[in-house]
Amino acid sequence: MATQFAQVRSLLYVPGTRPSMLQNSPYFGADAIILDLEDAVSVTEKDAARNLVAGTLRHIPFGKVRTVVRVNAMSTPYFEADLRKIIPCKPDAIRLPKVETAEEMRQADALMTELERAAGIPEGSVEVHAILESALGVSNAEAIAHAAKRLGTLNMGGQDLAAELGITRIKDADPFQYMRGKILLAARSAGLVTHDTVYTDIEDLDGLYAEAVRMAAFGHVGKAAIHPSQITTIHKAYTPEQNSVARALRIVKAAKAADESGVGAYTVDGMMVDGPVVDQARNVLNRAKLAGMLEPADLEAL
Repeated sequence: MATQFAQVRSLLYVPGTRPSMLQNSPYFGADAIILDLEDAVSVTEKDAARNLVAGTLRHIPFGKVRTVVRVNAMSTPYFEADLRKIIPCKPDAIRLPKVETAEEMRQADALMTELERAAGIPEGSVEVHAILESALGVSNAEAIAHAAKRLGTLNMGGQDLAAELGITRIKDADPFQYMRGKILLAARSAGLVTHDTVYTDIEDLDGLYAEAVRMAAFGHVGKAAIHPSQITTIHKAYTPEQNSVARALRIVKAAKAADESGVGAYTVDGMMVDGPVVDQARNVLNRAKLAGMLEPADLEAL
């Protein structure tokens, strides 16, 4: 399926036990809100959080902000109850943590399909976003990526993966580089996108910006956040520079003119242009559109 999240730059986690944050979450400025039933919720509060998140989805208008619910892992006793409560509320996506095998992905897909049918929701309309948080999950990334048509994104869970592998995060170094690359390749092979994992130091906005810029260049379309103060920085990192936007516009307009005139080969700024170059230019323009950098006339080029 074509994911609704290909142009989502920021996904903000909001604990499912915080009524005031849930109520105000559409106004924090994030492109998507992750209503969290998992790590942010203690065992004694699982039922209450599930009901609160369901009520939020039913009664709070989110407008253009995408809604995601992170349910508990399939290995827990809360997973099925989470889906049965949340699917009828029609979130845009379910964020499925700790996925380790393609069979788990297929089982989750089957249950979601059953619940959509029961609720009268079109089958496959609720996306699922798989989070790979273990060595086994990363090892099976390609099989997981191809396991279900409703899968929209494939992402790394940095904190759990670091704990399992004994990784210590160091500034100016990326111990997750291999894992990120493997997940990105698996995602792209299945037509999926990836969003980068959270940056946990909420006071270090410079560090967040540097990491987000690197991850945008790496191929991620956005990044998860754990605090509203991180949103502006993430959006800045995923906003292209003006000269890049101007060049992308020249490329896309030249491609359109070449198609209309039947020209097979052409150059822009002295460089030969082909299909992949045009696709990359459109990616730049889509990010520029989200940042409000394009004029109405420029939008016609997309």
